[in-house]
Formats: sequence, C-alpha cells, structure tokens
Amino acid sequence: MSKTQPSMPMDITAIQALLPHRYPFLLVDRVVEAEPGKRVLCYKSVSGNEQFFQGHFPGQPVMPGVLVIEALAQAGGILSHLSREEDTSGRVSYLVKVDKARFSNMVVPGDRLDLEVEIRREIRNMTLYAGTASVDGKEVACAEILCAEVDS
Repeated sequence: MSKTQPSMPMDITAIQALLPHRYPFLLVDRVVEAEPGKRVLCYKSVSGNEQFFQGHFPGQPVMPGVLVIEALAQAGGILSHLSREEDTSGRVSYLVKVDKARFSNMVVPGDRLDLEVEIRREIRNMTLYAGTASVDGKEVACAEILCAEVDS
C-alpha cells in the first residue's frame, strides 16, 4: 500500500487533490475501494443537470460513450496516483490509446455509473488499464486504456 494512500472512501475533495480535472470535466465523484498497484472502484452520480445532456440528446438524454471512457481513464489516473510511493503532485496522465471499447447499454440521468479499473501493465511512464463501467450491476461499457504520466 502506498504511504500516501488516504483512508477509503475518498470524496470529491480528495479526488481533486489527485486529478487536475474540474467541473464540468471531472467525471469521478467518489472512490469506494482501492488496492494500490491493482484496482480501484469509483463512481459518478449522473445528474440530469450535466451540461452534455443539453445537446446529447434533447428529449432523450444519454451520457456520451466517450465520456464513459474518460471516466474510466480518470479512475485509472486516481489508481496510479494511489499506487506510487513517491509524491505524484505535478504529474498528469494523458490518454494515449483506447482499445477494445464496447458499449452495451445507455447511461441516463439518475444512474450511478460504477467504474472498476485494474492495472494490466506498466512500462516506464505508461500504464495499461482494463476498465468496466456498470449501472445497477449491468455492464454499460468496457475498454482497455493506455495512459502516459508526465510532469505538468
């Protein structure tokens, strides 16, 4: 376990200390469980007030799939920060590649989007994650995500 790992769960304030994202682009509301170096379980409460619902789609709001993938990537970034022994402030993860993305159900206002991310592999400053997003225990999306961590 990381020396700097906070006690679980982590709220939005603790998440903001790790990630540079802010509203409307911070897509993780809480960390529920974390096993540094292995996996993290987070969630996003999807509100009808989200800006993207204004145009996607009026009268039939659906969370864009690319934002579900971004939420998984942000959960991966949290996992990487929690997994490091050294101070990671001043380091940012950038999305490099998405593979095997699959969307099986829609995410709509009122859903709690559960995000489970595992580290598959780490090479130098790059981490390969496997992520699954679900609502009410049913998978809505999954993907392999590659991110590069760099000094900001």
